[in-house]
Amino acid sequence: MNCNNPLVTVIVPVYKVEPYLRRCLDSIVNQTYKNLEIILIDDGSPDNCGVICDEYAENDKRIKVIHKENGGLSSARNVGLDIFKGEYVSFVDSDDVVSLDMIEYLYDLLSDNNAEISVCLHEIVRDNHRWISFKNVNNQTVTPKECIKKLLYNDGVDTSAWAKLYKASLFNNVRYPQGKLFEDIATTYKVFFNANRIALGNEAKYSYILRNSSIVGSSFNEKKLDLLEMTDEMGRNVLNVYPDLSKAVLRRRVYARFSTLNQLAGCVDRKKEKDCIIKFIKDNTREILLNNEVGLKDKVASILLNMNYNLYKFVWDKFGKK
Repeated sequence: MNCNNPLVTVIVPVYKVEPYLRRCLDSIVNQTYKNLEIILIDDGSPDNCGVICDEYAENDKRIKVIHKENGGLSSARNVGLDIFKGEYVSFVDSDDVVSLDMIEYLYDLLSDNNAEISVCLHEIVRDNHRWISFKNVNNQTVTPKECIKKLLYNDGVDTSAWAKLYKASLFNNVRYPQGKLFEDIATTYKVFFNANRIALGNEAKYSYILRNSSIVGSSFNEKKLDLLEMTDEMGRNVLNVYPDLSKAVLRRRVYARFSTLNQLAGCVDRKKEKDCIIKFIKDNTREILLNNEVGLKDKVASILLNMNYNLYKFVWDKFGKK
């Protein structure tokens, strides 16, 4: 790796991940791309995460540690964005693991295609099972509009902050919304807006560890309704820029409601929310079925829900979770 390569900053928010933190940090400090600034944001973690961060900083001069009061994932990422010095920036969640050549892969992908953002695939890891996020994806370079359309359809691009490398200037007017879950949904598309070219890679270089205590894996709570708020806000903003993506926006709004409905499945005191979500999906089923770019799984789910919620729930419990 050429030592003249530009500085890349890796921002890592850290909170209550003591059993997983060393594994994550080892995968970052041992990157084949050496010209790194690694910013660890100890977000008031009550365990030994802060001590571990300081220990790594003592042994690696590329590491900077910020200790702060707990403010949530958005707050931690924003602190990193306010102080980083790299020409490019990437994010890693502190309970995940990255391939040792992830930054090199993303930088080469970006540089070779004269792009300002590069994206790699990721694998999802739960217990002893692993699966790749997207299949049959080709290397390609796309415009922001094409990339956002892919994001809305879950077509090789997702909303996550991680598994991406960004030109630093793209964040000049972008920050993560504090106090919200699913903050990536409210932010990633805005960074895409600011780019000219986005390079999409077909190799999985990021391992997303799905734990029961993670936002996705944990049981339902009121804050998970943020998914609908963040998705609808994204939809409105996308339509302001690309009004012809209305079908793709609707698909994403329906998808978010199915995701929330599945989270609500075991709740006996959320009838109002369930009824509202079911009505939205039913009211838009025709548009979903007529959209040739919507996947079969979405269409089958819409048909089942229109037939009977209990039938939909039965099929989801038996097949969908797998």
